[in-house]
Amino acid sequence: MTQPVLLDNTVLTNFALIGRTDFVFDLWSAACTTPAGQAEYQAGIKAHDLPANAWISLEVTPLTPVESAFAAHLQPRLGIGERSCIAVACYRSGLFASDDYDARQQAKVHGIPITGTIGILLLNIQRQTITLAAGNSLLERLIEFGYRSPVVHLDEFV
Repeated sequence: MTQPVLLDNTVLTNFALIGRTDFVFDLWSAACTTPAGQAEYQAGIKAHDLPANAWISLEVTPLTPVESAFAAHLQPRLGIGERSCIAVACYRSGLFASDDYDARQQAKVHGIPITGTIGILLLNIQRQTITLAAGNSLLERLIEFGYRSPVVHLDEFV
């Protein structure tokens, strides 16, 4: 069984905004979110005019009762989307993709590997799906959309 890659709403939103959901699907056939993660993105479609069909083929993974109980006991300041993605990643030995600092810290506490928007861009550069210049251009677009990036260029990572 392939290990799942759980995408929270921050990552879903970022790659939908730049029209590059393929960056995720090309990296991981097991990319997915939870019903709560999907609901958060759906709310963004209505409230922020996010692309409605961007993630139409993304698998939505329901939680088991044990995962639901685990999610309920995670930090309450996290959204249910983050908590549910962390729970599935924890119990199914998956990767958690988020840009939310608190969610990433909570995942680290539980030994869950993490990535985020920057990491996904870098993996695509590393695999030569895009050039460094294209990655920087996409990062610039994300920042224009309001993404609070820890860096303004990807050069220092390549």
